[in-house]
Amino acid sequence: MPDSIDHSAPRLIEEKGSYHPINQVKDSIMDLLQSFGFEIISGPEIETEEYNFDMLNIKKSHPARQMHDTFYISNKTNVLRTHTSPVQIRGMLKRKPPLAFISGGKVYRKDDDATHLPMFHQVEGIYVDENVSFSNLKHLIFDIIQALFGSETKIRFRPSYFPFTEPSAEVDIMSKEGKWLEILGCGIVNPTVLENCNIDSNNFSGLAFGLGIERIAMLKYGVNDIRDFYKSNLDFLNQFK
Repeated sequence: MPDSIDHSAPRLIEEKGSYHPINQVKDSIMDLLQSFGFEIISGPEIETEEYNFDMLNIKKSHPARQMHDTFYISNKTNVLRTHTSPVQIRGMLKRKPPLAFISGGKVYRKDDDATHLPMFHQVEGIYVDENVSFSNLKHLIFDIIQALFGSETKIRFRPSYFPFTEPSAEVDIMSKEGKWLEILGCGIVNPTVLENCNIDSNNFSGLAFGLGIERIAMLKYGVNDIRDFYKSNLDFLNQFK
């Protein structure tokens, strides 16, 4: 015990912390999708090439498999996962349709600028059952985006390409300034991916979608530089309490 107490010493300032804005957005999306009937599953952040690429129909020649895009470890046999899609592969290998999974967490790619980071967060979902169609996918995407940004949000689908879905689309929303902004990618699960998971693609089909959490947080909160979320600037972070 001290011999005396200095009553002139300044009072310690105690502030309550709060969830990081990225976690707030991720949790709200996960809660929303759970309310739609999706089950949350998880998987490792260090993945094999088989689960991260091969099982998802990403060929050896695909640019995403090059060293300038992907963080390789263990003599180029394992990688830091580039998306949360391998979690869905692991889920499909363990279950039989009908199934509806979502997975969320950190992913890693060799990007670093105002709109990209080497580590960022995704939430991906997959639904496999009989007679799943692109119209089912569009209905789900409209529900997700309108729940996040409001019922008056204007949405458009653009044809795109992903090895693990066919057909594939990217989805944009209209900003307050009248500009189209990309919000997510989606599509009908490629039959090859279903067959890789021992699911009969003649009897079952599926839809899949993936959302970048930082991108949604930037749009939701009007943040122009993605790096601001990770600078430990308390004045910035306290806005989201």
